[in-house]
Amino acid sequence: MKTSLIALGLALSLAVPARAQDTTIPAAEAPDSSSLPESSILVVGQRDAPIEIAPRGLAVSLGAEQLEAVNAFNTEDLMKYAPDFFVRKRYSGDSNGVPGFRGTHSTQSARTLVMVDGFVVSNFLGNSFSFAPKWGVVGPGEVKQFDVVYGPYSSRYIGNSMGGIVNITTRDPDSTEAFATVQGFVQPYRQFSTRDDYYGFSAEGGIGLKQKSGPWSLRLTGRYFRNTGQPMTFLGLNPVAGTGGTPVNGAVVDPEHVRAAAAGTGIPGAPGNASNPYFAAQSPARITQEQAKLKIGYDNGPVTGQFLFAYWHNEDSQTAPDCYLRDAAGNVVCEGRVSISGQSYTASGANWSKTLRDEYLAGLKLAADIADNTTARLAISTYQVPRTETFTSNGYVAGKTNGAGTLAAQGPTGWWTGDLTLENKTGRRAFALGLTANAYRTDQTRTNLADWTSAAGQTFASRTFGKTRQLSAWGEAQVFLDALTVTAGVRYDNWRAYDGGLARLGTGPLAGQPVANTYAARSSDGVNGSLSFEYRLGDGTSLQLSLAMATRYPTVGELFQGSLNGDGSFNPNSFDPALKPERSKDANLVVAHDFGWVKLTGSAFFQRVDNTIFSFVGFNQNGITTSSFKNIDLTRQFGFEGIAETHNWPLEGMNIDFNAAYIDSKTLRNAAALAAEGVQFPRIPKWRVNANLRYDLTDKLQGSVGLRYASRPNTDLFGLQRGDTFGFTSELFALDLRLNWQLTEKLRVSAGVDNLTNDRAWVFHPYPQRTFLIEAGWRL
Repeated sequence: MKTSLIALGLALSLAVPARAQDTTIPAAEAPDSSSLPESSILVVGQRDAPIEIAPRGLAVSLGAEQLEAVNAFNTEDLMKYAPDFFVRKRYSGDSNGVPGFRGTHSTQSARTLVMVDGFVVSNFLGNSFSFAPKWGVVGPGEVKQFDVVYGPYSSRYIGNSMGGIVNITTRDPDSTEAFATVQGFVQPYRQFSTRDDYYGFSAEGGIGLKQKSGPWSLRLTGRYFRNTGQPMTFLGLNPVAGTGGTPVNGAVVDPEHVRAAAAGTGIPGAPGNASNPYFAAQSPARITQEQAKLKIGYDNGPVTGQFLFAYWHNEDSQTAPDCYLRDAAGNVVCEGRVSISGQSYTASGANWSKTLRDEYLAGLKLAADIADNTTARLAISTYQVPRTETFTSNGYVAGKTNGAGTLAAQGPTGWWTGDLTLENKTGRRAFALGLTANAYRTDQTRTNLADWTSAAGQTFASRTFGKTRQLSAWGEAQVFLDALTVTAGVRYDNWRAYDGGLARLGTGPLAGQPVANTYAARSSDGVNGSLSFEYRLGDGTSLQLSLAMATRYPTVGELFQGSLNGDGSFNPNSFDPALKPERSKDANLVVAHDFGWVKLTGSAFFQRVDNTIFSFVGFNQNGITTSSFKNIDLTRQFGFEGIAETHNWPLEGMNIDFNAAYIDSKTLRNAAALAAEGVQFPRIPKWRVNANLRYDLTDKLQGSVGLRYASRPNTDLFGLQRGDTFGFTSELFALDLRLNWQLTEKLRVSAGVDNLTNDRAWVFHPYPQRTFLIEAGWRL
């Protein structure tokens, strides 16, 4: 367990929130909590500014003090030391960064509600790594505050908050201002026969204007980002009967796969073992991202408003597979029939690809005092993906010679959200009523191409499509009884899935014609309640008990995004249009005591979920993963979290955040696969530790140390696959360092390293190895 390094990390670090700075107007799916009496809110790390989302259960607020101590290549990095929390980020610029709370699997993306200034950027078109929140619409330099709430303990939020809620608050200008930040970074990467250094850089800047004696403000920001991420997949040879093939050398046998197979904890069919040695690494991903955002604010006393528009362009080019095989003349071999020591294999799957995406977020919110102590709020937003095109070659030779391939094109794709809230507050009680709505739509067509780099002359192959919508009404009441605050809420949801289906080319008399399978519309209702008690003792101790129920309805992708078999027929095991919604019962007890120099918080949580929707993953003949969604009858998690925050201790100018969590997450009942019952849920570690230590070395120089640790979890649902290499989910241990040097009042330079000890960790795919960063920032 790398005990000495963990001891070092625990001695130096810690990890959680402290202060946040200001407030913003709440919006769609994010009703306001900032005007509630401060004594009614128990928030870890909260010091200077109110949290922007209703903090029932464990709640964390991260402000400038924490954010400035992080090596932030992307916005989601800013949360990496939060308690019992992680983001499945494989490399800088990764579009598949799924956040996870407590016992949430790292591909259960539909269990987290993520917002930017209250506008939804969670991608509930599916539930996997391919449907991560749209972090890229915000640059790290824009972020003022991160608020994180664990679990669905407020009736204000949809059931997708079953795991938790994240709200990113971006800066509002107080006066005329400007900023610029540039970064450069490099990752020396060494794995199997891949040996390379992967470079990246970014440039971000913006201006803010605020009327001196008027209600208007404007902020305009932009960011350019480029990086090359390490290979995500290692491709294995497929043994074939008979003899023959090009004699080659250079194939790599992974000793960890051999060890796991001998111990009975290997992955059947996985590449890398003695029978299926690696012949190539997937091409490194060359990522280019361009982001721009406009934020207009209006504040005229009883009436406030905000308009937000964000644009994000993303290119992912993978046109350089790292082929390990060489023939007798030393030529590269990356495809076809090969022979190694008399055994014949087939090498395939080293495809070339390029993905182009254009996306935008637009949102508007208004708030007005309509009577004494009564405020009305309206918010609407849309996130649209007008262009997503993925060009893929049919193999290595086709990629190199512009041969045949496929195109996966999406559109129209996106979602709308809306929220109307009425709140009435006095010194002794608060009432809130709200209506919310959302609508999600996806449509993807796959075509065959004669030249994989061009959409010209494409021919139809398959299509998947579908829509969901959800209408909700909720109410929440708070009563303030001196030291005791009681909050009760109820939420009604009506969900509908419709216009869903799959299309393919017909056979027989219908050969060459698209044939569609469509599904009858489905609807479902649910009523869920929430109840919270918070008691404040006079000696700086607070206790909060929160209870809740939540319903998370299936996404379009889980219901309708099936796949085809090799003969062109539908694979009935790849999707289930009759999936049941997930229904949870949750409880969280939080106890906190502030000693002044240290604040201690303890949390105990419990969650029981009926009909958990889970993606069953396996390998196909090329070592590429396949998945399908099914219901698991019953899962349960419970655990404990301990959080410590010190201020100017043990040294003046030193602040420490430290948190540790124990998680027991199990499948209790699964009639379809009894062997999973009683087994720790996959990808959920028993232990997780995050920490951050910040120290003012001088009045201009600050150093920080960060720690991230997670114990080794199960890789599969049955607890049979445990290892520390590609295909497994492994133990994680990373130490991060950063130095900030304030050269002048306006100019700062920074240097840092993530994963100092070069720990090689895996979340099926490889996590980054040691990465170096230099950064310069200027602010007017």
